[in-house]
Amino acid sequence: MLTDRRQRILRALIEEYVACALPVGSRTLTERYGLGVSSATVRNDLSALEDAGYIVQPHTSAGRVPTDAGYRAFVDELLASGAAVEEGPYRDVAAQLRSTAKELDGLMERTSEALMRLTDCLSIVGAPSVLASHIRQLSLISLSAHQALIVVVTEDGQVVNRTVAFAEEVAPEELASVQSLINAAFAGRAPTEVRERLDAAAIEELQAPLARLVVDEVLACLEEGGLAHHTYRLGLSALMRKPEFSDASSLAPVMDVLEDDEVLLRVVGGAPCHGESLLVRIGRENAADELHRMSVVAAKYGRGDAEGFVCVVGPTRMDYNRVIQAVRAAQTALGDE
Repeated sequence: MLTDRRQRILRALIEEYVACALPVGSRTLTERYGLGVSSATVRNDLSALEDAGYIVQPHTSAGRVPTDAGYRAFVDELLASGAAVEEGPYRDVAAQLRSTAKELDGLMERTSEALMRLTDCLSIVGAPSVLASHIRQLSLISLSAHQALIVVVTEDGQVVNRTVAFAEEVAPEELASVQSLINAAFAGRAPTEVRERLDAAAIEELQAPLARLVVDEVLACLEEGGLAHHTYRLGLSALMRKPEFSDASSLAPVMDVLEDDEVLLRVVGGAPCHGESLLVRIGRENAADELHRMSVVAAKYGRGDAEGFVCVVGPTRMDYNRVIQAVRAAQTALGDE
């Protein structure tokens, strides 16, 4: 357990290192942070913090830099104290995002842009699974006598589509009739409910060959959309500007991991449910070896099973206060969609 003074010194060292990306010495801390103690006391406390594993001295004559344990102590203190609660500018960002984009796709894109701008890190925003979203509307658009386009819009604003082929000619009037039937039966329902109702043969009209074919194609369309894990990623150039990645090749393994949707979902899979605290993984707390130099701040948004996520990924030398506030603002902006 750190004393209050050593906690203040650790916090000051981390803030200075985040700002400058250079090892921090006792003189810098004494002169810039008004710690109220002598330089000798600061040196003694730095030695104690190093012995405890919170900081490390890269070279004999250099200052100190934080370790993963040091960042963890800093973040835990930040969250416990409530210091990283959304401030005015971040609440304003959430309100602005919601006022400029009503559908989820547009809101996700704008939110990812805002996260990148606010954090100067890689931002990733993932949509809820289409399979967990309720159907708002289905449209059948005739492309020819033997082909139609199925367009499904979910209640959270996601859009998926699929082309369906017919063995026999189908008139636009028949398509319109099937469209009305399906909308009347399934609007406001999740895909799993659609399948259950059909399996129970609860709606006789939809057992007709044309209607059943279209419904099967609709379900296949939604299942494909559910496997796509629709995400917006922005900020690779921001990471490339970080001193940690001055050698661009060192960033390639990180991007290989984060561009794999299955791995990405595992990275944020431990994020708590919407409305609870955030997930913050620092350095080697990340299971993937490629992320051992990175930190991940993530949160879920949405309702019930229809949950998406917001995530910021950057070097362990990130501005945790800013990033946590930005992720919370994004969670707020997306949360009621």
